[in-house]
Amino acid sequence: MPKRILQGVVVSDKNEKTVVVSVERRFTHPLLQKTVRRSKHYQAHDERNEYKVGDIVKIEECAPVSKHKRWTVLARERAAT
Repeated sequence: MPKRILQGVVVSDKNEKTVVVSVERRFTHPLLQKTVRRSKHYQAHDERNEYKVGDIVKIEECAPVSKHKRWTVLARERAAT
């Protein structure tokens, strides 16, 4: 089974070797037929502490690293302005 890859924005880098990434998804509401935005926070493993708040990153599903970390950071997309 392929690993999921998501794109989001780093919202916190205060933890050691961990970043919190906010991933937004858009979908059409089934009844209202209106585009709705929902976001979710994921804790991702950042081995070298190289990602900072505001960076747009890709995260990949992985084996559990700790109690809450099930994702690892793949790469930085570009700096958010």
